[in-house]
Amino acid sequence: MQNLVTTVSVSSRLLHLRFNGLVVLCWLSLLFLLAPSAKAKWKYLRAGNSQDSKVVPRAGFALMGGGSKQDAAYQFLCERANGGDFLVLSANDEDDYLKTEDAKIRAICPLNSAATLSFLSRQDASDPDVVKIIEQAESIFIAGGDQSDYVRYWQDTPVETALNRHIAAGKPIGGSSAGLAILGGFSFSSMIDTIHSPEALANPYGNEVTLTRDFLRIPLLADTITDTHFVKRDRLGRLLVFMARMLQDGWAPRVRAIAVDENAALLVEPDGNSHVIGEGPVYFLEASKPPAVCAYGQPLTFEGVAVEHAQPGKSFQLKKWSGDGDSYSLSVVNGTVEPTGSSHGIY
Repeated sequence: MQNLVTTVSVSSRLLHLRFNGLVVLCWLSLLFLLAPSAKAKWKYLRAGNSQDSKVVPRAGFALMGGGSKQDAAYQFLCERANGGDFLVLSANDEDDYLKTEDAKIRAICPLNSAATLSFLSRQDASDPDVVKIIEQAESIFIAGGDQSDYVRYWQDTPVETALNRHIAAGKPIGGSSAGLAILGGFSFSSMIDTIHSPEALANPYGNEVTLTRDFLRIPLLADTITDTHFVKRDRLGRLLVFMARMLQDGWAPRVRAIAVDENAALLVEPDGNSHVIGEGPVYFLEASKPPAVCAYGQPLTFEGVAVEHAQPGKSFQLKKWSGDGDSYSLSVVNGTVEPTGSSHGIY
């Protein structure tokens, strides 16, 4: 009898150990499924409901020029999420930044969740878990930083495809600084380094003038390049070089640009109606005449650039390319920008 009791006791313990081991194994398997793969390096923080929202968002675009005063533009994107899932995309950011962004978004309006997803390599953009996170977001904001990271990590990857599906589905998207720089049909990719206006005007084909296209596809921004921190960092000269290069290289017969100053934003409706908010102006430029001189090592000469300067409170219709701002024109002669019909200089 003693042997029987001992045998039963040992068998029970073995059964208990096997059961606990099974539970642990199940939990480990679940964690493996939920966590990024061992090769992935991306970071993801989510606050709120862990379940995906099924609400229907409203389309819209927030073009933000950078700076710390952008709450109204965040509000625009947040409200259009319709209480769903709001996702911030960034690159090479620390956990403290990701937590700050989550808290900022959740403080602006009620949401099912607010999350941040930071990329650390191009390999991350092929991870199916990353693509699923993007596909489930109702509203997306692309943070500032270095736009070359976004181009290197995302272009011609499943993430680029997912972002373009998001846009085509009529979901809201926006970006600030580097995040805005990649929203246009054309963009300054900053693949080598940034470029300043004097250097660009002196040599339009210098190594640091790196441009890209066919990245994100927002129909309202086709044949349009976007620039940020515009007046604050004196970027008009370099923007004119970008436009001249696109015409010279035959990228489009007509090139447009939207340049947003720091702490300003352009909020765009799907029908093309837009309005300027914040503390600075937005500039709308258009040119169809190729530059007279646009060559390596030679100062730019480029005439006939139409400009509309819109202060906060002003409106602009992107499809008609007209608004209620101040209109004038610009020319570049031997590397020097000259205004015509402006009472406030080139800006």
